[in-house]
Amino acid sequence: MMFNRLSCFALAAAALLSALSGCTVGPDYHGAPPVARDAQSSATFVRAPASGTTSTPAPNQWWLALNDPQLNDLIAAALAHSPDVHIAQARLRESRSQLQTQRANALPKVSGDAAALRMRSPDPSSLSSGSASSTSSGHGPLQLYTAGFDATWEIDLFGGTRRAIEAASADAEAVDADLADTQVSLAAEVAQTYVELRDQQTRLELAQRQAETEQKMLTLTQQRRERGTAADVDVERLTTQVENTRATLMPLDAQVTDSLDRLAVLTGRAPGALDEQLAGTRPLPALPETVAIGDPSAMLQQRPDIRAAERRLASSNAQIGEHIADFFPKVTLFGDIGFSAGDPGHLVRKNNFSWLAAPYLQWNALDFGRTLGSVHAAEASRDEAEARYTKAVLGALQDANSSLSRYGHQRERVVTLQKVEASASHSATLMRQRYSAGVATLIDLLDTQREEFTAQQNVVAGQAELLKDFVSLQKSLGIGWQAQQG
Repeated sequence: MMFNRLSCFALAAAALLSALSGCTVGPDYHGAPPVARDAQSSATFVRAPASGTTSTPAPNQWWLALNDPQLNDLIAAALAHSPDVHIAQARLRESRSQLQTQRANALPKVSGDAAALRMRSPDPSSLSSGSASSTSSGHGPLQLYTAGFDATWEIDLFGGTRRAIEAASADAEAVDADLADTQVSLAAEVAQTYVELRDQQTRLELAQRQAETEQKMLTLTQQRRERGTAADVDVERLTTQVENTRATLMPLDAQVTDSLDRLAVLTGRAPGALDEQLAGTRPLPALPETVAIGDPSAMLQQRPDIRAAERRLASSNAQIGEHIADFFPKVTLFGDIGFSAGDPGHLVRKNNFSWLAAPYLQWNALDFGRTLGSVHAAEASRDEAEARYTKAVLGALQDANSSLSRYGHQRERVVTLQKVEASASHSATLMRQRYSAGVATLIDLLDTQREEFTAQQNVVAGQAELLKDFVSLQKSLGIGWQAQQG
């Protein structure tokens, strides 16, 4: 009989919940508003170079196209061990836990309790007669033992709890996108720092070779002066040239150290940990002949910052309904079942069983505009999120097109610098021959050597800048992130 009553109560509650749970107040989310439709429907970017790019989808692990195993290892280590990634991962776990909490709020809350009560009360006859002898009347202590369960369940009549779950779910997805955005930025930062390191090491080696060549020339000129075939002014000019070249070594060496330390920290290690691994000069990574860039629509779909902005817009929209639900009454079902007896050995008996079931209605009808204020604040928050989404889309389009423009112009500049280097090297070779034959002055030779050295440095710096523009382009396309398992 007892269980029949409980079954009936459960069925009635389920039927009531089923009948009323379909009502969900507040605006339904139908997706983000359209932004820059013409740009998104275009087959290519406005600022895409005429050559060197293709509209095929961009690979997610773009750094593999540079064919540099050390760079690949550094990016893998950064994505696995960087503190920034660990921070973003912890935030994702926190947001998913909050979503779990909101989902649990839609379920009944059940608690168990047990108590043992022992109490002695005074004998009523002794109180009336005032006689101390009446304490021997034989009244013993009162004993009561209870055990049971109670449950409360707020019926989500108007969808306030469902809207809260919807908002928490969107927030968790936004934080997931934040993690992806951290990975995109981290991979790009590691690649750019690595390119800077190889650029600095190469230019440092060039400067050292130049200083050694100039030192040999200075020694030969000093010997010629001793024989009376060279003037003091030639020695002073070469000495100045040697010292100027040597002066460029110290800042370059300091820049190499800074890049090594930055790479170590980005990969979750202490400064100096990569000194031995990355020591020595290595050529810059080789760029692919063509770069896959996809199209504007694909870029907007894969950029994590846009996905995060869209999910936060969805969360803000759901929060409006969560606050609107406060206008309406709340119904909570309360239930309690248990046993009570004066003897613990007789506690779990049918005659000692008790149960209680009651609906509880609460309606904050006179809130003096507090709920309305909360709704208006949620609507304003939704409008702000929509504006932030629009800004994110427009900013992404600008970022991608600017990166493409810089990359295209830098490719042309590198070609020009390489032509200048070839010309300067040829001039320096001819001038050395003329100087050896005695038909050119030392000043002419120093000038051509300085131009050759400057041209070599400019080519290396230009190639490094082109690589960094390539990295910035990949970052602007929003690629380089890894999906997180739920």
